[in-house]
Amino acid sequence: MILSCRQFEFTFPRPALVMGIVNVTPDSFSDGGRFLDAQAAVAHALRLVEQGAEIIDVGGESTRPGALPVAEAEELRRVIPVIERLAGQVKVPISIDTVKPGVARAALDAGASIVNDVAANREDPGLWRLVAEARAGYVCMHMQGTPQTMQANPVYTDVVREVEEFFFERIRRLSDCGVGREHVILDPGIGFGKTVEHNLQLLAAAWGFTKLARPLLVGVSRKSFIGTLLGAELAARLPGALACACVAIAAGVQIIRAHDVAETVQAIRMTEAILAKRRE
Repeated sequence: MILSCRQFEFTFPRPALVMGIVNVTPDSFSDGGRFLDAQAAVAHALRLVEQGAEIIDVGGESTRPGALPVAEAEELRRVIPVIERLAGQVKVPISIDTVKPGVARAALDAGASIVNDVAANREDPGLWRLVAEARAGYVCMHMQGTPQTMQANPVYTDVVREVEEFFFERIRRLSDCGVGREHVILDPGIGFGKTVEHNLQLLAAAWGFTKLARPLLVGVSRKSFIGTLLGAELAARLPGALACACVAIAAGVQIIRAHDVAETVQAIRMTEAILAKRRE
């Protein structure tokens, strides 16, 4: 299985990739305000690469539950200087975490190689055509509703089946817009329009999504469902997040999105070493 992101190409099976998070925002739930300055954001991204991140995900608009949209001009002001500087300093793909076609285009022009789209439930194909034109990677994430509404009362008859059906339908629509399968990454959207129970069901059934023959991305880092389940405050959720990441790797997930890159890399490499012995 090949993942193609402009000039970057990954061939699976291979060791799982860690996508390091760089939030250039004042209001992200975990690290809002810490890297709002472009210089601080770039320095943080370089540290994450040193720690083992093989993708850097830059975002200028918070998608935490209830977050308000950011004007396109402000989002551009936050992320483009960071991407421009990083593109000349790192040899890993840069991902732009955005729902706006204008921001995605500017980010790709600045050196990004992947568009991480939490609004893949969109109906307007404009962003998909842009991805196809750029031959960029595309993270297709499942979300019920919008960041403003997604946690109001998420309801599913069968969350695993419905997410799987969403992926099948989106892969078809992406293909209709010219986005080849080799460019698509699938993300079940842990915490995006899901209850604690929904999140647990998706993680427990992650192996089932491997039949779609596309890399799977899971983002659980510091998320509130861990705190709800375990009674852990934000700063104390790393062990829970690492447990989820290891379970995901054992299920065949290829990409883990994380704030704590060094710890995540160590945990998944240990998991992979044990799984390799099981296969011998």
